[in-house]
Amino acid sequence: RERFEFGGRDVASWFPRHMAKGLRQMRLALRRADCLVERSHIPLSGRNPALQEALGIRPHVLVLNKMDLADPRRQPVSAGAGQGGGQPCVTKRVAEWQPCPCSLQVVPMVARLVGDGPRYHRAENSEHNILVIGVPNVGKSSLINSLRRLHLKKGKATAVGGEPGITKAVLSRIQVCEKPLMYLVDTPGVLPPRLGDVETGMKLALCGAIHDHLVGEDVMADYLLYTLNKQQQFGYVRRYRLGQPCDHIEPLLKHVALTQGRTQRVKVLTGTGNVNMMMLNYAAAAYEFLRDFRAGHLGRVTLD
Repeated sequence: RERFEFGGRDVASWFPRHMAKGLRQMRLALRRADCLVERSHIPLSGRNPALQEALGIRPHVLVLNKMDLADPRRQPVSAGAGQGGGQPCVTKRVAEWQPCPCSLQVVPMVARLVGDGPRYHRAENSEHNILVIGVPNVGKSSLINSLRRLHLKKGKATAVGGEPGITKAVLSRIQVCEKPLMYLVDTPGVLPPRLGDVETGMKLALCGAIHDHLVGEDVMADYLLYTLNKQQQFGYVRRYRLGQPCDHIEPLLKHVALTQGRTQRVKVLTGTGNVNMMMLNYAAAAYEFLRDFRAGHLGRVTLD
């Protein structure tokens, strides 16, 4: 396919009500922030323009994670992410409890940026207040917990989860380092109230920033197949032992459902009564396809 048809979808419903409240709280918290650490999965679509406008003159560190899942052929795309502001810092996808290599860089980088920049509102105070921002489900809480374990040898301080919406409010300050004295503030993941286009929203959904059911697993799976084919990424052919790439999602989901036993019992009303039939569960197959992509089983892919 040369293009993907989104069918006139309205993305306004993809902005949960609690995000508007979170954005207001974050703007108030910005007044006390010395630096911002922005966490992102995808280098361009994964950044919120509404947050960019609020950054002001404060130092800004952009943390790109899951780089081991990114396509090495598209690294220039990732390198260009810093053009919108922010010192780039990249990290690999690791278990939540393990300090990632990026954790070693964040505190020294933040301390240097804050030390080199003006602190008109807090010049007499030596402690650093850092606001951690980003779209939903990009690992903001995990980064805070990782820094806290690395520098203070302390346990988890804020809840984490594998889906968007775990953090719904701006929390109190969390100490992550003694020298320099540094506090981080976890914030809810916030999407723009109006996404620029449906394709940006689809990329965010594939990375888990938007709940799957709000977008629809079927259309997400179809867009993922379109993107993989467009980028000549045929890892799904090997993963599911297909004879060749396919351009339409229905035969792929049928094959996944058949080979992995994704079925469901459906009650059918006939002239002689109710009959239970076993049918292929296309929704479960679509979710399996999405999960394999997010786990890196379909190869290294950069959506932007």
